[in-house]
Amino acid sequence: MPSIHDVAALAKVSIKTVSRVVNKAPNVSDELRERVNAAIEQLGYRPNQSARRLAGGRSFMIAYLYSNPAPSYTSGIQSGAAARCRELGYHLVVEPISDSGEERIEVLDRLVAALRPDGVFLVPPLSDDAQLLARLAAFKLPCARIAGSSDAGSINMPTPEHSGGRMVADHLASLGHKRIAVITPPATHKAALERVAGFRDGLAAANLPIDESLFVAGRFDFASGIAAGATLLNLPEPPTAIFASNDDMALGVLTLAHDMGLRVPEDLSVAGFDDTPASLTSWPPLTTVRQPLEHMGRAAIDALVTDATGAPAFLFSLVARGSTGPVPR
Repeated sequence: MPSIHDVAALAKVSIKTVSRVVNKAPNVSDELRERVNAAIEQLGYRPNQSARRLAGGRSFMIAYLYSNPAPSYTSGIQSGAAARCRELGYHLVVEPISDSGEERIEVLDRLVAALRPDGVFLVPPLSDDAQLLARLAAFKLPCARIAGSSDAGSINMPTPEHSGGRMVADHLASLGHKRIAVITPPATHKAALERVAGFRDGLAAANLPIDESLFVAGRFDFASGIAAGATLLNLPEPPTAIFASNDDMALGVLTLAHDMGLRVPEDLSVAGFDDTPASLTSWPPLTTVRQPLEHMGRAAIDALVTDATGAPAFLFSLVARGSTGPVPR
């Protein structure tokens, strides 16, 4: 098995220079970095992780903590984060935890004690968990938050949730819908609540009345989409369109509509949010708001590892598919 000495000899540099390249140190010229990386690839050299940790005082691990019940959302971000970690010579540790109770603090304490990660990144609703953020600050652990809604002394990467909700309202209003229902997110998902705020603004801009009976709470999972959809579709005057604030709940509404014998979109239009893989394979394919989930995961790693400055710009876009159509006559 080739050693660091072999790499240094082939690249005609010092062992210290090879170590700097392996550890992604910034004070290495592009020419030297390319020469060392070429030698590493030619020899098939694999750095000793224990030696890297001892030399740099780092674990080369990043922890991804989540409590979001929508698996496609969390896995999309995880995919991008894991790929970026591999590119940078890091490992991603994924830990699902509760969003309430002392258990989540205990999980964090055990993770830090056992693995000593170099940083942590969070997604909603943990991005706004004050107790969890305070614990991370006490550990002096670098923390990156996707879609945090408060200034918590850590790296926050805001997302255009408000404009995403407005896009859906504009789309449904343009199709002639006037009685539009919304399945809202759990109260702990502060970022997702902005989707609903943006949707309300869109209704107001279209001069459409806001009927509070058409706003029903969900839990961000498939089952709650079915339950909330049943509440809405059994109203004396049911809506002609339903916006579910994530795809999992929207897919629950689609399933319910089929079970009730409703045609989508001829009898009912349905829209979601996230553009998860299932939104494309449902029938009909789901109109939704696309989040660049993999890009968001990669950006979180860059914020923690490469000292990237400034918040990245995440662009959301409406993807109109077969689940929305003109208001029924």
